[in-house]
Amino acid sequence: MNKLIKILMISFTSLFFTANAFAADVTMRISLQLPMKSHLGQNLLLFKKEVESRSNGEIKVEIYDSAQLYKDKEVPAAVGSGSIESGVASLTRYVGDIPAVDLFYQPFLLNTDEKVRKAVSKGSSIRGPIDNAIKNTGSTVLWWQAYGNAIMLSKGQAIKNPSDMKGKKVRVFGKTLGTFVKAAGGAPTLISGSEQYLAYQRGTVDVGMTGVSGVKSRKLFEVMDTITKTNHGVIEFIVVANTKWFNSLSTKQKDIIIKSAEIAEKDVRDNVAKIEQEAYDLAKSKGMKIVTPSKADIDAFKSASKPVYEDYKKNAGSLGAQLLDAASKL
Repeated sequence: MNKLIKILMISFTSLFFTANAFAADVTMRISLQLPMKSHLGQNLLLFKKEVESRSNGEIKVEIYDSAQLYKDKEVPAAVGSGSIESGVASLTRYVGDIPAVDLFYQPFLLNTDEKVRKAVSKGSSIRGPIDNAIKNTGSTVLWWQAYGNAIMLSKGQAIKNPSDMKGKKVRVFGKTLGTFVKAAGGAPTLISGSEQYLAYQRGTVDVGMTGVSGVKSRKLFEVMDTITKTNHGVIEFIVVANTKWFNSLSTKQKDIIIKSAEIAEKDVRDNVAKIEQEAYDLAKSKGMKIVTPSKADIDAFKSASKPVYEDYKKNAGSLGAQLLDAASKL
């Protein structure tokens, strides 16, 4: 009897996987470092819904959130090598291969929503060259995910002026942001987004740099009590697919993914201001103090930021010079 049950179980398992194979011709796994409840996670769910609906289930999208498979810094290599079909990474994670991507973290450069929208529009004089450069890493950019402006998190004292940052350890998520912190007198520490909470809780750093939506999705209001709206940089994430995998798909399948990506990109871009405001409202309801620096304070940050631009010009090469020129014309 036990032998018969075992045979039946094996047969059932085989039928289950065979049925799944027929149901989905293509499986697209996506790695995400943020929780599914974050707005980037919700944006991926919209993409998943569009792809699976448009393909009648022929393409199955699996989302692995909260860095289950890869941390943010590991995504470019994992996707580029084909270890996973797709992933979400902060744009600055490509700075090692393409230093020019840190244009978005040049302090106060893209300081209006209009400038940002022009810069990130598909095929623009800024995004176009960046997307092309990323192809050299083995990945194809599917869409950009707006995350909002960079802010400062602290406990007790607001970081509204460079003098407030002197001697403090500051969590950053990119090289250029580290240069910005050094220029302001702080000590940068590179910490992954998924490790922020513990870093603040343990006092590994005194100050945090992130997007305000992360305060909500990562519950950072439990470990920090002050937000300073410096808005000194624009945080962009990109969803990339392994190029060889993507090119192996049929024309119809690629078209479905591209169309779904366009829908997802428009949705997150159009809603990012609302998402940020909701995060500020939640932070305030949790007792966090929201501080807006004065014009004089922002001017002090701008003045301190001159070495950041010089460093970018030196390291970003001809592409960096091209992007800076394009940004100046927005």
